[in-house]
Amino acid sequence: MTISRRRLLQVGSLGASLTLSDYLRIASANGAVDSGRSAVLVFLGGGPSHLDTFDMKPNAPAEYRGQFKPIQTAAPGVRICEHLPKLASRADQYAVIRGITHSLADHGLGTRYLMTGNLPTPVVDYPMYGSVVSKEFPAAPELPSFVSIERPVEGPGYLGAEYGPLSTGEKPRYGQPFRVRGITLDGTMTLDRYRRRRSFLKDIDTAFAGYEQLDESVRSLDRFSGQAFQIISSPKARAAFDLSHETDREVDRFGRHEFGQSMLLTTRLIEAGVRFVTVLLEGWDTHQDNFNQLGRELLPNLDQSLAAMLDRFSEQGRLDSTAVLVTGEFGRTPKINNNAGRDHWARAMCSLMAGGNVRGGQTLGETDDKAQGPEGDGFTPDDLAASFFQNIGIDPKTEYQANVGRPITLIRDGATIPGLLA
Repeated sequence: MTISRRRLLQVGSLGASLTLSDYLRIASANGAVDSGRSAVLVFLGGGPSHLDTFDMKPNAPAEYRGQFKPIQTAAPGVRICEHLPKLASRADQYAVIRGITHSLADHGLGTRYLMTGNLPTPVVDYPMYGSVVSKEFPAAPELPSFVSIERPVEGPGYLGAEYGPLSTGEKPRYGQPFRVRGITLDGTMTLDRYRRRRSFLKDIDTAFAGYEQLDESVRSLDRFSGQAFQIISSPKARAAFDLSHETDREVDRFGRHEFGQSMLLTTRLIEAGVRFVTVLLEGWDTHQDNFNQLGRELLPNLDQSLAAMLDRFSEQGRLDSTAVLVTGEFGRTPKINNNAGRDHWARAMCSLMAGGNVRGGQTLGETDDKAQGPEGDGFTPDDLAASFFQNIGIDPKTEYQANVGRPITLIRDGATIPGLLA
């Protein structure tokens, strides 16, 4: 029976516990390491209510405006929800973008649109933000360029598998062991044993080198395995994922809840040199009991942890080189339903942007008196993406080769939001 090199590598990888190889993606070997531009995407999965967060309408009828009251922020004329006091006092550090509008009120399609900046199409599989950053600004060899905490939101699309994220497999939880899939060696796999297994795989590579033409998937596996070994054997990489290095004060500042620990991990990864981190705060799909869900947990947790991350980046002088985007996939219905909830609403939503060249302390765009839609043309997810890439330092009109046989423009239709960036 003939055993292909691909199959033997698969068996060898499993035997060597090279689980990181399935999740690690790096930029090409010829890519130069950039000087330090990084980015964070905080994804509010489920679709947060714009009326109950950053686009409040206190003069609308009660069935629209809801239970929460707006409060004044540190930025003149900018008012946000009363359950976001820490962010209110830091409004000079971010811009609120209102009047973002699209038509995809479906979680899957809306997420794909907001995570890629291109209207989904069956013809082209567009890459998410982190994959583009991973390609353009690869991290140092011992670090992953792109990390997604727990699981990926979207994929690398036409850029290829090597630009997908390293997914941690779980979220860090205070007081519990945090094992990053593929980085934390189990009790049976020492670093020395890992080296011996890797040497064995190299012997297999040599034996099969002239036996068959290698396809891209096999070459990618080889690259991932090599990078996996570099990370597992790097104290710097392992330390970046180890929250035990943080003081109680920092743990408390970010919050001992799951999202707080995820944001603390995000901050550590950026500090270590990871280029892009995606962190999820889910639970915003509030079809019922909207105000209790938001007021008791979602808004307080977002307020505490996002403010802590902005503060720490600012204290370190890192905020100017770290672009931050906070967004969901759509907004929610302006009119409250019979279950004290709000349903899907793509005609109006809002996002936050901070760091890099963002002009903080302002709102851009506006919605009508009931937040049903934008005043004027509004902005699109394409515009949001073009602005985010521009802030990171990537031209949104960059062209890449794709499997459709022609160059593909990174952001096809969007334009940078006027006044957002310095």
